[in-house]
Amino acid sequence: MGFMIKKSGVLLAVALAVGSVSAESEFRSWAETPPLGWNSWDCFGTTVTEAQTKAQADAMAEYLKPYGWTYLTVDIQWYEPNSKGHSYTPGATLQMDEYSRLTPALTKFPSTSDGKGFKPLADYVHSKGLKFGIHMMRGISKQAVRENTPILGTDVRAADIANQRSTCSWNPDMFGVDMSKAGAQEYYDSLFKMYASWGVDLVKVDDIARPYDAVQQAEIEAIRKAIDNCGRPMILSLSPGDTPIEKGEHVMNHANMWRISDDFWDRWLPLYGMFGRLEKWTPYRTEGSWPDADMLPFGIVEFDRETRFTQDEQITCMSLWCIARSPLILGADMTQMDDFTLKLLTNPEVLSVNQKSANNRQLSREDDLVVWVADVPGSDDKYVAFFNAQSNEDPFDLSVEPAYTSRRIGGEPKSDVIDIKVPIHGARRLVLVVGDGGNGAYYDHAVWIEPTVSGPAGTLKLTDLNWGVASSGWGEVRKNRTVDDRPITLNGEQLEGIGAHAVSAVEFELPEGYDTFTARGMMSEGSGGSGRVEFKVLINPEKHLKPEQSLVSVDFEDLGFTGKAEVRDLWAQKDLGEFEESFGQKLSLHAAGLYRISPVR
Repeated sequence: MGFMIKKSGVLLAVALAVGSVSAESEFRSWAETPPLGWNSWDCFGTTVTEAQTKAQADAMAEYLKPYGWTYLTVDIQWYEPNSKGHSYTPGATLQMDEYSRLTPALTKFPSTSDGKGFKPLADYVHSKGLKFGIHMMRGISKQAVRENTPILGTDVRAADIANQRSTCSWNPDMFGVDMSKAGAQEYYDSLFKMYASWGVDLVKVDDIARPYDAVQQAEIEAIRKAIDNCGRPMILSLSPGDTPIEKGEHVMNHANMWRISDDFWDRWLPLYGMFGRLEKWTPYRTEGSWPDADMLPFGIVEFDRETRFTQDEQITCMSLWCIARSPLILGADMTQMDDFTLKLLTNPEVLSVNQKSANNRQLSREDDLVVWVADVPGSDDKYVAFFNAQSNEDPFDLSVEPAYTSRRIGGEPKSDVIDIKVPIHGARRLVLVVGDGGNGAYYDHAVWIEPTVSGPAGTLKLTDLNWGVASSGWGEVRKNRTVDDRPITLNGEQLEGIGAHAVSAVEFELPEGYDTFTARGMMSEGSGGSGRVEFKVLINPEKHLKPEQSLVSVDFEDLGFTGKAEVRDLWAQKDLGEFEESFGQKLSLHAAGLYRISPVR
């Protein structure tokens, strides 16, 4: 069925590249299978504490460790005493030692007093049979540069090695490090020797995989060298994505895992996008170096809310991550897992696909009915995943000519406000689209201010109507709030409107009697000066609805054998019987199945 994906030339080139650096690649043996673990970001943002980390360690040890879940990672701003939510405070005072190195905030991690750092917490995690990870930002803190503190073991100071032109677009804490300067490598060496003394087993380095410029690439190489010389194995994880595919050979030769998307949250659109991302990275997936599809936002996330994913979508997500051998890093509060979440994460047959399969690849994709396949080592059997990636959440063809397209806007939030006026000629359906302005849909926080229709029937605020379809590339479409849940304000006045993130489509069914649409459009605070968007208005677009169920199937010939085969449903842990020449299943929208197919000899 479908078309075969053939990339033998690329795979050969990558294989040769891997072989050429094998002598320098001991680090790959530290992650021979995709890491399984937990990270604090989804659940606690910048605020996780020692007590919360210990509680998560207790839960992981009890519920998930028997199934191979091992890594427990404290994410960003453990050095910021007063951090809040998922946001950052420019100029905040950070906890730092005398050698320009950020250290844990005592208010969050009291056991780190007297220079002990994270060692007591790492010891606790290790006592549970788990491994301990931390997050770090690329570079050296702006605070260290302001205070011009020394670099351990040198006569160099922070300002001497800082690259003040290299900064993070979304976090205000750091400058890059100029690796051409004396003392730059020694700075990174001192960091990782400190982490080794704490007992760190995994380091997630942020603001380094995108855009993967020359400064970042040099720092990746410096970090690789520092880890290799620190005396302790540490898995190196690079973030955020998407990592440029043209840097695939470099990243696989320096990191154990690297992000292939921006932050992944519990919405269908980002999950849908991950099918293409994981397929694209297939040539660079090798033992010890793993394209990372990001955290699993299951269960309870974001300070006590339940995941927005349906159960079918969670099974689809877990099936795709497993058949593509992405690292499995949970974002849930493990102290509050329900039965469904626990079963999702502890199915040994499903986890075996992630940990023990080979030659993982997309076999076919036709009209978003997707088949992935993988070898079962030491066997003629195949693992096969079926996906119905069709959707009715965004049934409009956004490539059709809109009735209106704005110029692209960007820059500082609220600095560029456009007036929108569109004749709609008695339209009965209106779709408001926020499109990417050419920057890859990063930080594209946008607002439709006071969207209104008018005509012989009078004036009608769209915020007084219930929308139909409403999709957002990040977060969720919000009425009278920005996409990141702030009031909509301009020039000190609070306004009505619709907040969204590109690519977004919001549908309204209109009553009769309206012939003009008006609004204003702007970037909201969450864009941080980095986003760029354009506003579009579609009039009476056709809906292209998909059936609620579709058949997904595979011919055994495409798996390398013919005749009869036995099929086992891995999610149900149940044998389905013998099938001849092919196997298929009807799947609902957004649903998946995962199977082991064994030829009958």
